[in-house]
Amino acid sequence: MANTPQSKKRARQNEKRFAVNKVRRSRIRTFLRKVEEAISSGDKEVASAALREAQPELMRGVTKGVLHKNTVARKMSRLSARVKAIG
Repeated sequence: MANTPQSKKRARQNEKRFAVNKVRRSRIRTFLRKVEEAISSGDKEVASAALREAQPELMRGVTKGVLHKNTVARKMSRLSARVKAIG
């Protein structure tokens, strides 16, 4: 339990930041799930469109500090390779 005023404020800030980051992570996962579903359906047009929509969201996650830059680069690389391999 936080005792000093500074640690109490830190705890409040951490809760707020956690809530914001949780929403951002959830939004990113939703876009990734749409790409995955499009890939599994086998429709290249829909998959590439979903990937184009997901890329800015992923990069926004990097700038906001939710995800690491290399993690996003790896995810985009692997997804784009899978979309390219369709049909």
